[in-house]
Amino acid sequence: MEKLSKVDLREGGFAGLKEHRFVMDSRVFGRGKEPKTWDGVGHFVYLADARFMPKGETMMHGHREVDVISVMVKGQIAHEGSLEHGQSIVAKQVQVQRAGGEGFSHNEINPDDVENQMIQLWVMPETLGERADYRLYSPVDGELTPIYGGAAQTFNSRTQVSVANLNSGDEIALPTPALIYVSDGSVTLANETVSAGTLVRSTQAQLDTKLTAVEESQVIVVSLLDS
Repeated sequence: MEKLSKVDLREGGFAGLKEHRFVMDSRVFGRGKEPKTWDGVGHFVYLADARFMPKGETMMHGHREVDVISVMVKGQIAHEGSLEHGQSIVAKQVQVQRAGGEGFSHNEINPDDVENQMIQLWVMPETLGERADYRLYSPVDGELTPIYGGAAQTFNSRTQVSVANLNSGDEIALPTPALIYVSDGSVTLANETVSAGTLVRSTQAQLDTKLTAVEESQVIVVSLLDS
């Protein structure tokens, strides 16, 4: 089991937010890939753990041919843009935007006077030229809920992204191999305690695929589905 911690990474950011980038896949970022960041898995190419400053915002910007997944950890964001303008996303919810060939523009805003926390992931679509689309999810507490790939109610992909909002003592089964990001709290995995701000790469050889929450926690799991 490999681990990558926030403390090992440079803090960057732009506009009204600070962030640590954990995944910057060399297939997309090339020479721009930051030191110590990992490659993704399947079509998953980017993960950043962001803190919006009070009243901070990303500023309006556009995407094309990428699926943008925003997982709220703490606080809320007000969403502006060409898809579902005016939508609010609160802690534990997940926003998924498909740019497709049509593309979309958006601005994510922290409306509060305190920092918030949001994890952003990028997955490259398997089929180019699709129409832009938007989904909002509220994962079921205590369960690993697919929010991208592998289910009829998500965007179709063999790369699956799932989110679990857990209470102390909750246990979930994990797919292997997988990338697991602990975005809040702490969990036990393979007899080790893994704290928030840690990315874990599990392997097919691991027999123990159980994850248990030590306290109220949130985890994001990226895996590949069978063809």
